[in-house]
Amino acid sequence: MTSTSIESVLDALCPMHLVVSATGHITHAGPTAQKLSAHTDLRTMRFLEVFNVKRPRAVTQFADLASSQDLKLHLELRRPPRTSLKGIIVPMLGGHDAHDGASIINLSFGISIIDGVRDYSLTNADFAATDLAIEMLYLVEAKTAAMEASRRLNIRLQGAKIAAEEQAFTDTLTGLKNRRALDTVLKRLLDSSSFFAVMQIDLDYFKAVNDTLGHAAGDHVLQTVARIMVEETRGNDIVARVGGDEFTIVLPDVRCDDVLRLVAHRIIDRLKAPIPFQGEDCRVSASIGTVWMQSGNAPSLEELLSDADLALYASKHAGRARQTLYSPELRSVANSISPPQGQTRGTR
Repeated sequence: MTSTSIESVLDALCPMHLVVSATGHITHAGPTAQKLSAHTDLRTMRFLEVFNVKRPRAVTQFADLASSQDLKLHLELRRPPRTSLKGIIVPMLGGHDAHDGASIINLSFGISIIDGVRDYSLTNADFAATDLAIEMLYLVEAKTAAMEASRRLNIRLQGAKIAAEEQAFTDTLTGLKNRRALDTVLKRLLDSSSFFAVMQIDLDYFKAVNDTLGHAAGDHVLQTVARIMVEETRGNDIVARVGGDEFTIVLPDVRCDDVLRLVAHRIIDRLKAPIPFQGEDCRVSASIGTVWMQSGNAPSLEELLSDADLALYASKHAGRARQTLYSPELRSVANSISPPQGQTRGTR
């Protein structure tokens, strides 16, 4: 068999092979092996100029490799990207003068095949038809596609979970936080012994709106009130609807009661204005009971809300449309105070 025909067969069967002379010069490179050195013809170079032999160790000349039979090699390209390769070296038989003492080194990417395909822009045509690397690439691509599909599904599921959790903490009519969300926030603040305040708010005369104009008008009023409360509080304050016409505002990091008086005044003042609905004016007002929690106070959640309710009841008894700040003295007079005529907490 001629030299040309031998190399053609090797190119077809082992496209990543090298033919190296006894002196260590590369005399032929398979088409895929040549792609490892895109800018330099490998046939002009010595094997050890192109490759660093990592195993066997202490190789300083090609004759050390050529003297071994069926030696497995661990190699690394000397130029970036310093691709790791595996190889096997066998003597080239056939007796042709051009190949006396030559060796064939067949190369493989091994587990670095994915990097190799990417770094050298290889395709199916760069591998022998029987090379299992092709099947491995298909499996990797299929796994990558499956993992990407799984990632997208997980993102959608996480989004759905977040949406469901958000819905569980949201009042559907007003978009405010609900009782469940409020309890979570208050428990966290109580555990941290922070400065904060809680405003319990009831709408006065709301039942009259429902009775005279219907529930659609009542819903419109509640939505308008919710918007006003959000507008008149700070960005880090929590506004919640906790009952039919009952709202709670949590104000974190309150260091003086002037803040409480200002916020309450703005809400009360705005809710005194009529709320138009289909040509009619809906008239309500806001009664507020406020508890200001300062460092060192450690009531339970139930005690905190009870104190706020007591302050709210005092506001209603005093004539509505006002705020009362809780003080322990309120409890001593609570039993002597009767509810305003026709008005109790939670009446719509």
